[in-house]
Amino acid sequence: MPAPVSDPSSSAHDLLAALLRQVPFLTDDDITAFVGLWRKYASLKRADFLIQAGQTEHHLYFVNEGALRIYYPSRAEEICVGFAYTNTLVCSFPSFVAGLPSEYCIQALRKSELIGISRTDFTAIMEARPNFARFWRLELERAVMGRIEREIDLLLPEPERRLERLLARSPHLFQLVPKKYIASYLRMTPETLSRLR
Repeated sequence: MPAPVSDPSSSAHDLLAALLRQVPFLTDDDITAFVGLWRKYASLKRADFLIQAGQTEHHLYFVNEGALRIYYPSRAEEICVGFAYTNTLVCSFPSFVAGLPSEYCIQALRKSELIGISRTDFTAIMEARPNFARFWRLELERAVMGRIEREIDLLLPEPERRLERLLARSPHLFQLVPKKYIASYLRMTPETLSRLR
């Protein structure tokens, strides 16, 4: 008799709940209510898209496993603006917030498994549960600080300083992401990155 097939999203829900239990002001009831709303499951092969430019983002995703790149497609090049990997959240944020078509693409760099919560459910639980509104405010503050650091990186004229700052902040990226995408993120050629490394 074959073994029963488990729900592939259950491990993602368990991982998300475990991470949320590390937030001291979230109650077990808060976490149970929140995790139950992550109803969309996405399994991507390498090079599959989570979202493409022109599509509207309706979900916020939690990466259970894998790695993805967020990039802006232009005629001249694909400009990498960020990455997502295990235990992080990802979406085309401007599209998710404003309900407008995305200007960004999110593409899997390797096999990736994600779960998603709809914008409607996310908004409703933020309004219904003050602890989650507080949690989200703290996450947004952290994201804004990260974006400010990124802006500073891009303003630095010396490529070696941009690389030093990334290595200090996110050394793990070099194990997860192909070098050509890190080079794009740092606004330098892959050859320059190889020379500096």
